[in-house]
Amino acid sequence: MRSTIRHIISHTYKPLLVKYLAKTRTYSYKGIVVEVPPQVFHPGFFFSTKLLLRQILNENLSHKTFLELGAGSGLLSAYAAKKGAFVIATDISPIAIESIHRNAGINEVEITTILSDVFTSLSPRCFDYVLINPPYYKKNPSSHYDYAWYCGENGEYFQKLFDGLSNYIDENSRVLMVLCDGCDLQMISEMAKRKSFDLQCIQTHAGIIERNYIFKIQKAL
Repeated sequence: MRSTIRHIISHTYKPLLVKYLAKTRTYSYKGIVVEVPPQVFHPGFFFSTKLLLRQILNENLSHKTFLELGAGSGLLSAYAAKKGAFVIATDISPIAIESIHRNAGINEVEITTILSDVFTSLSPRCFDYVLINPPYYKKNPSSHYDYAWYCGENGEYFQKLFDGLSNYIDENSRVLMVLCDGCDLQMISEMAKRKSFDLQCIQTHAGIIERNYIFKIQKAL
């Protein structure tokens, strides 16, 4: 039933959505305002970013170190910075990096941005918080925009993630990642286990198009 609904919505509304997102659009959520160019993932039309933000609404972020991997428009990073966190936002897309800079100014916050493919350009250090809204569909990306959606035919993004994550967290770090029922959850879980990480589902949201999950990532005991 859910797949049928997805098919109907995709064919009915996708052309309208594509046309709408062909221009830079302004979006506001939880007091944060972002300008989203066409080449950057829009946090308003998919629930993943909002679900992650809701997960940290009641967290005390003041003076915490905060890393957002693949930050896109930087909405999560701007929120964390507004709450007093020391924020680093990374993205593989230079257009996204420019967007984060601009949105930091709009929200009058300070965000350090790093152009990076996962951890490639990020020096090892431990963060109190790491938030990840990853690309999770299995296909090789062919453009900067594709990197927001596709993790590679064999999940190469997640291989890089779990290969490097230990260099950025300790036993007190809070690592949160959002996934959906349309991705290969078994593959991702197995990749995590091979690198001695456990994925614990702590939140589920069933939308019309997809079901999202928040996973807490921690080192296996």
